[in-house]
Amino acid sequence: MLRELKINNLALIESLHLVFNADKTNAVASSLVVLTGETGAGKSIILQALNLLSACKASNTWIRTGADSASVEACFEIHPDRKILLDGLLEKGFEVTDTLILKRIISKQGRSRYFINDSMATAAFIEFVCMNLFSVASQHEHQMLLNPRHHLDFIDSIGELWSKRANFGELFSHWSDLKTRQKKLQQQEQDREQRRELLSFQLNEIYGSDLSQGEDEELAAEKKVLKSSDTLTELARMSYEILADAVDNNLGQVRKNLEQMAQYDEAAQEISARITSSSYEIDDLTRQLSQYLNDIPSDPLRLEEIEIRIDMLQKLKRKYGGPQTLLSEVMEYAQNAEQELARLDTMDQTLAETGKELAAIEKELTAKAELLSGARIKTAGQLKKAISEELSTLSFATADFNVHFEPVEKILEELSPSGWDRVEFMFSANPGEPVKPLVKIASGGELSRLLLGLKCILARRDQVETVIFDEVDAGIGGQAAEDIANKIKQLSNHHQVLCITHLPHIASKADEHFKVNKFLQNKRTSTEITLLDDNSRVDELARMLAGDSVTKETIAFAKGLLKKGKG
Repeated sequence: MLRELKINNLALIESLHLVFNADKTNAVASSLVVLTGETGAGKSIILQALNLLSACKASNTWIRTGADSASVEACFEIHPDRKILLDGLLEKGFEVTDTLILKRIISKQGRSRYFINDSMATAAFIEFVCMNLFSVASQHEHQMLLNPRHHLDFIDSIGELWSKRANFGELFSHWSDLKTRQKKLQQQEQDREQRRELLSFQLNEIYGSDLSQGEDEELAAEKKVLKSSDTLTELARMSYEILADAVDNNLGQVRKNLEQMAQYDEAAQEISARITSSSYEIDDLTRQLSQYLNDIPSDPLRLEEIEIRIDMLQKLKRKYGGPQTLLSEVMEYAQNAEQELARLDTMDQTLAETGKELAAIEKELTAKAELLSGARIKTAGQLKKAISEELSTLSFATADFNVHFEPVEKILEELSPSGWDRVEFMFSANPGEPVKPLVKIASGGELSRLLLGLKCILARRDQVETVIFDEVDAGIGGQAAEDIANKIKQLSNHHQVLCITHLPHIASKADEHFKVNKFLQNKRTSTEITLLDDNSRVDELARMLAGDSVTKETIAFAKGLLKKGKG
């Protein structure tokens, strides 16, 4: 359950630290926490903070003006029976205790960092952790109820069928890939002879050219030398003559002079030794330069051969790649063509094996689709009964709810990654009226009660301990408001429930009541959240009942409402 929430520099909140259920000391404590306040005060910032914590997409525009970053931090207490969550934490190397601290920091550059107990974590793993810590019912889920595409998701959640659906989806993906491969092979089989002829021609052309690794680079270097032979000869001869003259007429005499000087002065010995060594080195270089001069190639016929060979290699590169293609890539192309040619020779066998594998997978896929469909039909029956029971306590005693399965021919072509089933929720709020698609008849208040009923059913199956309701009381009043308040209170008997609401009926039943205020300070708008005592709760309930027109009667009614809520 959520124990603490810290928010810094998020939207209108500069700094906020909330402590929930401060008087509860065990991790399985249940309670109803309510947040109320004027429209626009910032109540939904709490929901936004928790969504950010669970790795939803963030924008740096949410960072409070003037701040470099925003952060959200939450402390949860974990019951030891949360095996999926605890095993996941251990598998990722996180220390497991009865307390879990999650944190997200959003920078001005739009980057996010995630932490679990002060250790870095990935967004994907944080999302998994939060999915096992809390669930949210919001106006967005109202819209999901109106979209039949999401109804199957509700069925699979209530029936705990997501693991089977995921397993089926993986098999479906494998089947689709195999079908694509088979189609490609069949197309290749039709063009096999033409392809074989082309590949054979290409291999003969490449291998017939007798290529060698790096040959083009070596030829380019040799061509450069041959084309420059006259220049090289002239420069080498000039250099040789200068060096030879220096060695014969100058360096020899210098060496003799210094050898004689060294006999009279020890200080000249080192210079003499170095001059002697250098003169011998220059003498050796002179001989090497002479040899280089004699070896400079000058062969117009060889130059012509090289240019013809280079031109042929360039044509091969352009044909089997592009202007920037390396010779090694042409040779690699030949290897791949050789492998493809071998595959063409065994294509009949490959096609037969692929067909056999497809037949086995299709049999398994059909069986799993049948099992999944049967489980959903069973779940739909259970849901119809369960939702009827929930709705009967929400001023819908005569409402009728059903799950319509669209008729579909159970063939492979009708399969999707989720199976054969296309479902739609049907509803009738009035006795004697036939059920119709939910999207066509349900009002906002009816959707609120349906969503609450579904959430109550899901909560009994969820691993989460914390359920968050964000203004799911839209369009509700009168007895329906009282019924929804009782239902949420009932849910809080075995879950921690956080409820953002405009209904005084719900607020009166809270174990903890926080008020959200927006205020102006130093020409800056800020949001603050305060825990209300009983007197302040009466004032807030009166405001929720009558707005700015609070009377003694309103105060008296608010006191009665609070007393009843505590009863």
